[in-house]
Amino acid sequence: MAAKWARSVLAAAFILSLHPGIAQAQAEDGTTGNEAERLMGEGLQKILQALDLLLKTVPQYSAPEVLPNGDIIIRRVHPEDEGDEELEEPAEPAPTEDSTET
Repeated sequence: MAAKWARSVLAAAFILSLHPGIAQAQAEDGTTGNEAERLMGEGLQKILQALDLLLKTVPQYSAPEVLPNGDIIIRRVHPEDEGDEELEEPAEPAPTEDSTET
């Protein structure tokens, strides 16, 4: 999925660099082609790093499952990252209201 985003961003950056208005602004500014390419590469690298960080922070989920009773479960792909540990059972059951000493 990250590769798909990277290709889309790279294609958009390439198309925008070919736009005549941008090319004309660079020519009037006096920047050389090598410097412009270097700056574009640095900017694109920062954008790709930001997208990579975004994809790592967004939780990922598997396909929904429908149980026989009609419940729908959507599981996380990496639940161990969240620190959701099962609670331990108490050693002794808690006393109920019916069990009072006389």
